[in-house]
Amino acid sequence: MEITRIFDLLDHLVTSYPDKPDILACKEKGEWIKYSTHDYYKYSHYLAYGLIEMGLKPGDKVITISGNCPEWNFMDMALALAGLIHVPVYPTLSPDNYQHIFTHSEAKYVFVSNNILLRRIRPALDKMENPPIVYTLANIEGEHRTLEVLKAGIASREKNSPIVAHLKDTIQPDDWVTLIYTSGTTGQPKGVMLSHRNICSNFIAHEKVNPMTSESRVLSFLPLNHMYERSMNYHFQLKGASIYYAENMGTIQQNMAEIHAHGFCAVPRVLEMVYDKLYAAGKDFTGLRKKIYTRAFKHGARYDYTLFKKVSLGYQISQFFFDRTVYRHWRERFGGNRLIVITGSSSIQPRIIRTFAAAGIYIYEGYGLSETSPVIAVNNPVDGYVKIGTVGPILKGVEVKFADDGEILTRGPHVMLGYYKDPEYTAQVIDSDGWFHTGDVGEMVGGLTGQRYLRITDRKKDIFKLSAGKYIAPQLLENKLRESEYIDQAMVVGENEKSVAVIISPNFNTLHYWALKHHMHYRDNGVLLSMPETKEKYKQVIDNINRDFAAHEQIKNFRLVVDEWSSANGLLSPTLKLKRNILMDKYKNLIAEIYGKEAAPVNPIISAFRSVELPNFGFGRKK
Repeated sequence: MEITRIFDLLDHLVTSYPDKPDILACKEKGEWIKYSTHDYYKYSHYLAYGLIEMGLKPGDKVITISGNCPEWNFMDMALALAGLIHVPVYPTLSPDNYQHIFTHSEAKYVFVSNNILLRRIRPALDKMENPPIVYTLANIEGEHRTLEVLKAGIASREKNSPIVAHLKDTIQPDDWVTLIYTSGTTGQPKGVMLSHRNICSNFIAHEKVNPMTSESRVLSFLPLNHMYERSMNYHFQLKGASIYYAENMGTIQQNMAEIHAHGFCAVPRVLEMVYDKLYAAGKDFTGLRKKIYTRAFKHGARYDYTLFKKVSLGYQISQFFFDRTVYRHWRERFGGNRLIVITGSSSIQPRIIRTFAAAGIYIYEGYGLSETSPVIAVNNPVDGYVKIGTVGPILKGVEVKFADDGEILTRGPHVMLGYYKDPEYTAQVIDSDGWFHTGDVGEMVGGLTGQRYLRITDRKKDIFKLSAGKYIAPQLLENKLRESEYIDQAMVVGENEKSVAVIISPNFNTLHYWALKHHMHYRDNGVLLSMPETKEKYKQVIDNINRDFAAHEQIKNFRLVVDEWSSANGLLSPTLKLKRNILMDKYKNLIAEIYGKEAAPVNPIISAFRSVELPNFGFGRKK
């Protein structure tokens, strides 16, 4: 059947996979709670009837704030079936951002999963004259419950099922279905309006490059309110793959092993952490075992998808040897299967892509934005359409061209309807010919397969000039710096200055091991970073990186900081991108010192996110 509206997936699932017992699953009290395709269909429709019974009309906005769980999907589909606008919101926003979204969206209801989130949004609700009505998934005394909506839907099904059937017949692919507030790295979140066609055309296109089947099991842990994970969620449902939701970020490996996963979605930082842990595991080995383990990493770093079939017999023998002695054990830690990993948000280090590919963990690196539903391009390593260092071929049905300054422009059914209540800004980013201006700079490059691949070079707004007039693309330098095992995060600075400098947040796991090997004694990380030996080590790292860049691009100065940069402390966005304005404010005294300027007064960080591990809750679960 043709899928042109989000809720068409429900009919697709019960028709194509009627006996699927675990299309969605979550873990509670040590047991996986599984929902069949018929459960999914039934709960989604009952909730739709209940929402109509509450008096909601097509076009009304409803906010959900929740961790990943099957119930998120039930509500998502119910809202679409009832012609309502789903506004999924991050569970980790500040009270000011919550208040802005509640007010700006004009949402009539807010559904939250638990008491932790209810307490978090309460300050925002208390400041509003006409706050939305709150419903909770958990059983919280004195609060409306989502279970009430379900019961109302069951009781009113005879009355409201014809209404939903009529809506299913009349809702058009170009109708507005969701409002996504982008986290952004500056300013207030913007509301992105997406239609059924925007979303469906996109996940149908990127589903075709994924080799998973209805027999596959995937683990989901990235926030479903983000368009990237949400689109992949639909993608997996289209395939009929089973989606298991991780308990929290700390149980990913355990959960993957339990379900014998075939894949998952991640951001590069998650994969970097996995790589670092695997690398660190070999530091306690000795003798021949340590030598084999170390060489497995060196072998993996040479892996190339496009050349593997043409390499020497010796390389293939080495590949077989390291797969049996090392890589196989890595896969066993994640369930034993060869894995498909989809990643986006920012670039991933080539050494990680190569090493994981050698280990049978294939990384599909892609690119997109919430405004483009979201995917524009994606690599396809299993079919050989991949070029490391790029984000892959352009997706089928998506048009791309470049402005004179190199900005990536895209056009097609994936481009948003516009920004909610902001026609002026919409007109700035979508021109009269329908081209969306991404704000990213890139180019098309060739590959051995004859395919053309999109390479992202920087964010247009992040590119700056030195005082001599030379342009600097900071992301190129930052991505190269992060390839070093000694660097966790880096921010390149130097706008209107004579030279480039960098603020570095070290990878302390690697640095501590290096200090131990060199018999260095220190009281804390601050002392370690101040030691001449440490500074010399990072100078060597930077000198090696500088060789790949023109003279004006080379880093002339650096500073090491003890702070970890994360979304929890507000220094990274929820998708783990640098929040440059906040970082620049935090380290402005350090930057002033680098360039020999008078230090500015210290100001507090503008805003911060707190990281919350969210349990999954069901309709009848207790507080």
